[in-house]
Amino acid sequence: MTITFLGTGTSQGIPVIGSDHPVCKSKDPKDQRLRVSVLVSWKSYNYVIDCGPDFRQQMLKNPIEQLDGILFTHEHADHTAGIDDIRPFFFRQGDIPIYAHERVIHSLKRRFDYIFADENRYPGAPAVQVFPVEKDRPIHLGDLDVIPIEAYHNRLQVFGYRFGDFVYLTDVKRVEEEEVKKIKGAKVLVVNALREEPHHSHFNVEEALAFAEEVGAEKTYFTHISHMLGFHAEVEKKLPKNVHLAYDNLKLKI
Repeated sequence: MTITFLGTGTSQGIPVIGSDHPVCKSKDPKDQRLRVSVLVSWKSYNYVIDCGPDFRQQMLKNPIEQLDGILFTHEHADHTAGIDDIRPFFFRQGDIPIYAHERVIHSLKRRFDYIFADENRYPGAPAVQVFPVEKDRPIHLGDLDVIPIEAYHNRLQVFGYRFGDFVYLTDVKRVEEEEVKKIKGAKVLVVNALREEPHHSHFNVEEALAFAEEVGAEKTYFTHISHMLGFHAEVEKKLPKNVHLAYDNLKLKI
C-alpha cells in the first residue's frame, strides 16, 4: 500500500494569502502546504480521502489514471470544495463513487446540486454514486474492508478511516475509547496537529503526541498543519523519533 500526502495544510493552506508570517515566506517546499488530503493506493486501486479546493493541483502533481472513489471526513469547505474537479475522471470512467456520513451527503447535495441532479443534468457536469458511511459498518473498497473511525471536531462528528495497517484522522479534537480500540495495532497513524497553542476544535501538538502514545502505532505523521506551528525543519527536530511532520507529496510504503 502506498500513501501519498496530497496536502498537509490547514483550511487556509500555507502560505496564507497576504500573510507576512515568516513561515508563509519560507522557501522550503516542506513549508508550502495545500489543503489536507491523502491518496491511498494498493494493487490497482486508488482512493482519495477528502477533495478540497486544491484537488486539481494535487492530481496534476500526483497523477493517477483512475480514481476508484472519494471518502469524506466531514463537510467543511477545505475538505469538499474540489468535488467539481473530478470531471476528468468522470469523463473517462463514469459516475465516481463517494463515501460519507448522511449529513455530509446532504450538505454536498445542497451546495453542489448540479452534480447530484437526476434529471435535466447540465452538460459536462460530473456525477457520483453515493454510499453512506455508518459507524461500526466497514466499507468494502476493492478487496479491502475499510473501518470508519468516529471522532469529534469540537461538537461536529467526523469520520477517520482505517485501511489495514494505516489509519487517517484529521480535524479531530476528541476520540472516544471505543473508537481508539479500532485504531490500536495499526503500523502508521496520521492525525492532525494544528499548532502549539490549544485550539477549540483541533489537537494541538501536545494533544496529538498524547494521542499517538495512546494508540501506539509504529510511526505517526502529523497533518492539517498551520503556519503558526513553525518551520517544518525546526519542528521535526523536536518530535520523538517515531513521530514526524508530514509534508505535501510525501509517499509512504506500508
